[in-house]
Amino acid sequence: MRKTEFLERLRAALNALPEEEAKKTIAYYAEMIDDRIEDGMSEEEAVAGLGEPEAVAREILLDAPLGKLVKAKMKPQRALRGWEIVLLVLGAPIWLPLLATAVVLLFTVYVVIWSIIITLWAVSAAVLLSGAAAIFGSVWIWMQNTAAGLFVLGGALACCGMGIFGLLGMKALTAFAVRLTVRLMRATKLFFIRRKQEGTGESV
Repeated sequence: MRKTEFLERLRAALNALPEEEAKKTIAYYAEMIDDRIEDGMSEEEAVAGLGEPEAVAREILLDAPLGKLVKAKMKPQRALRGWEIVLLVLGAPIWLPLLATAVVLLFTVYVVIWSIIITLWAVSAAVLLSGAAAIFGSVWIWMQNTAAGLFVLGGALACCGMGIFGLLGMKALTAFAVRLTVRLMRATKLFFIRRKQEGTGESV
């Protein structure tokens, strides 16, 4: 594949990005190909090393901030007609609150999930620290009453065990939540990417 073809296909696949951002990306890959050619590669080898332009575009779009994709999606592809503007204005009391509600709801769910995770981290740490403190306290109690000291020591060790178990569990749960967040973000980005591509009859 020649450089020109690669860049043309890449430009077509990046139409879900704002125009200025797409131009910067095209310029970056054009420079990268030129650098490889200067290092001794043929044009075909330099291009082949980058992979298929559609695959490259997909990764670029998935790594792009969601705000840029939304901005490109919301930007009209043509000037709105008078009747379209009227419909948007008249329908604003309906679609604008619904859109705001959906955004707030998604944000609230996200905040609640991470609030629960942070709370569970704090509880696990508190149980572990209280168990550690109780171990030292059991020494003084042991000096006063051996049976009571053993009881407190057993409870302290149990708290330490539960705290450690809780922290390990929270580590795994946090890792899962991070992966889930990344997947949801990628799925949201793919929604905007695919909708944009469907509007132009292309695919990434």
